[in-house]
Amino acid sequence: MTQQRRLTRIAGLLVVPATAALVLAGCSGSGSRSGDGNADSFTFTFATSNNLESPYEALAKAYMEANPDITITTNPTPNDKYGETIRTQFQAGNASDVVQTTPGSGDARGLVPLAEAGFLEPLGDTATSLVPSGSEPLFEIDGKTYGQPMDFTIGAVVASMGTAAQNGIDEWPTTMDQFYAECETLTGQGKSMLALAGAAGPNAGLTAQGIAATRVYEVEPDFNTERAAGDTTFAESTGWKDALQTIIDLKDRGCFQPGAEGGGFDAITNGLAQGTSIGSFIPSGSAVEIASAAPAEANFKVQPFPAAKGEKPFVLASSNYTISINAKSEKKDAAAAFVEWLSTPEAQEKYYEVSGLLPISEYKNLDLSDTIYSPIVDILAEGSYTTLPNNVWPNPAVYEALQVGVQGLLTGQTQIDQVLQNMDNAWGE
Repeated sequence: MTQQRRLTRIAGLLVVPATAALVLAGCSGSGSRSGDGNADSFTFTFATSNNLESPYEALAKAYMEANPDITITTNPTPNDKYGETIRTQFQAGNASDVVQTTPGSGDARGLVPLAEAGFLEPLGDTATSLVPSGSEPLFEIDGKTYGQPMDFTIGAVVASMGTAAQNGIDEWPTTMDQFYAECETLTGQGKSMLALAGAAGPNAGLTAQGIAATRVYEVEPDFNTERAAGDTTFAESTGWKDALQTIIDLKDRGCFQPGAEGGGFDAITNGLAQGTSIGSFIPSGSAVEIASAAPAEANFKVQPFPAAKGEKPFVLASSNYTISINAKSEKKDAAAAFVEWLSTPEAQEKYYEVSGLLPISEYKNLDLSDTIYSPIVDILAEGSYTTLPNNVWPNPAVYEALQVGVQGLLTGQTQIDQVLQNMDNAWGE
């Protein structure tokens, strides 16, 4: 397949299909499949958030179809406890041969601390070649790559513009005044502008980071570097205070669904699919996932959250999902062959067909004007984005403090200053 044909094929996959599978990432129950003792068979663990088939399950099936002598035992694991679970498994010596990880150090499944602990196997040249330029510290230690990127994910608001239009919202709001006005109108109709899984730490954390994109990183693009150098703190940051205050304001103005503080991931999938909420801070590929359960006229788009005080729109955009190999695996050759296959055009097409996430190797070359990404084409072209902040943070405890803090803000049990101080304490010096 020529490069041009491959680009055309992948670009077509970015249009929301009615039959796409959900990727807030689910399982099909095949985790009970057992290996057959074949030397080329291996195990594969990945995070899930619902009971539908995940893209990783789909990839495993496609690989086995192409290689009928190989059995992949899949181990879908709940997303909210995934990082803690795989670390425990690594420490106990019973982790899977292939494991889904994330770039950097700031998440409990972050590949850098796992590699530093000796849990991950260095990967080959293919994985290294896929690492986005400038992001090497999130994937490498001493020149060795420990995670193969799978995606280029946009962190913004996935919104059903069809649902918006049905409720009198013809254009996505570009200012917070407009946004709050739409929230108040929808509240009067028993609906909400945003669906939030407040009880799920990852969604609470992602929502805060998505808002911080404009409040912090558009204004202070070097905030993380300065925080690492000790030149600033979260507690001193006006931008982070504004970001967390915005979460409180969104709740007080009725922008979240009732009971958002206790909502799980089903609050998002049901709210967006059934048209009771317009959008949510979820990975961009979720537009494809949720479309499978929504009416055809839902018309999902990736929209920027309104900037504050007249600043430009700014979003999160980075590779957020990686695949790694267990350093103690007894099936390293088989695992390495599978990871290598994940970079092939057929594997990439399969992954993006079911996930909707931009392909790591081709996203800069794609024409996105007629896709779910059309509202942010100019934002990407201008480079008005930053990597997911917690990928750069030094340890998972900082992100955990943010997640728990946001949940406390939603219930009124904590204050902004305390959340930021807890993040600073978790950062350490």
